[in-house]
Amino acid sequence: MPTREAPAPTPSRRLATRARVTMEAFEHLIGGLGTAILAVGALLALIVTALMCLVGVGFLLAPFVPRAVRVIADRERARLSRWDTEIIGPAPVPARLGAAVKDPAVRRELGWASWHATGGLAVGLIGVTLPLYVVTNGTFPLWWHLVPPEKSSDSLELVQVHSTRDALWVSLLGLGWLVVVFVVLPGMARLQAWPGRRLLSPEPGADLALRVAQLTATRAAALDAHSAELRRIERALHDGAQNRLVAVNVLLGASRRALARDPSDAHAILDRAQNSAEEALGELRRVVRSILPPGLADRSLPDALTGLAASCPVDCRIDADLPRRCAASVEATAYFVVAEALTNIAKHSYARQANVRLRYADDELRLEITDDGRGGADEHSGSGIVGMRRRIEAVDGEFSLVSPAGGPTTLTVSLPCG
Repeated sequence: MPTREAPAPTPSRRLATRARVTMEAFEHLIGGLGTAILAVGALLALIVTALMCLVGVGFLLAPFVPRAVRVIADRERARLSRWDTEIIGPAPVPARLGAAVKDPAVRRELGWASWHATGGLAVGLIGVTLPLYVVTNGTFPLWWHLVPPEKSSDSLELVQVHSTRDALWVSLLGLGWLVVVFVVLPGMARLQAWPGRRLLSPEPGADLALRVAQLTATRAAALDAHSAELRRIERALHDGAQNRLVAVNVLLGASRRALARDPSDAHAILDRAQNSAEEALGELRRVVRSILPPGLADRSLPDALTGLAASCPVDCRIDADLPRRCAASVEATAYFVVAEALTNIAKHSYARQANVRLRYADDELRLEITDDGRGGADEHSGSGIVGMRRRIEAVDGEFSLVSPAGGPTTLTVSLPCG
């Protein structure tokens, strides 16, 4: 079957894409200009401290300079991470000045601060000025008669304006500046960010070490979740089904003794034993369903959650848009998280309504649970939130809880499905 080629983008679509890229570059240049101004302050502090070291006073201030540079460098790492791939920060700055000077990460940060305070600042100022030229020159015919004649010219003072015709020529220069902005601004943003990505990125092997640490923590969380699940199942069997089966055994023994005395009493005892056996079967079914959610094997996750929401005392709405099934472990984790969250909402939140939203994007199942309750949910309050976090981390997921006093409460979960 021949493959169909994607249609070529239209000129208007290419222009819209270029405009979006330019606006993003302008935003990054403004952010880079902010960190460049901070880097100027750090560089001045470094120079002043070095001069003061000549009289001995600067040695008292020197240990604080690398820490100040680290704070600014971390802000730059956060800015660049929001733009592209995440940049992981290094270990804390050593407390002793000699160890800090020998630290390769500190040296790279000082080099970055030196460049960013000069070249990065210049690039940022130019990048911010160019759009101003577009606005001032493009709107010049609207306000040129309001300025003194000797100052009536374009931004670079190339054209002296004496009439409306001259003002229109200046507006054409504004269009030229717009073309310049579209062409050079993305490259300027990359130029400003390049030293930061090169000097502030971790050494080779740091990502691997961090991943090993994350996997170690994830394994520990999985083992804790497994142990907690075994204890829960043991308590459920001991407190429920086991006690009822013991009662069935006692009642059967009593019925055997009653047969020799009065068969009518034996029938009543057997009826009680049968009721206890049915209750024990019900307890076993509930335990089995708590191990693997019902309906996930035969139905979809939204259908299983719909049944769960129907039994919730609080009005609960399920908004699910999942194009395909996820792994069984992911769906089971999502089900248990929703079940625990709805239980907490019914017990503690005094909410009137809860909403569960499921979406699939970027190989992740994203789950958001909100309620209009009183808020104030605390992970350390013993309400099962710690158990949810451990279960989510066991499948390498991410967990976030926002619950200010007075509400609302929002629980956000991301579960990888790749």
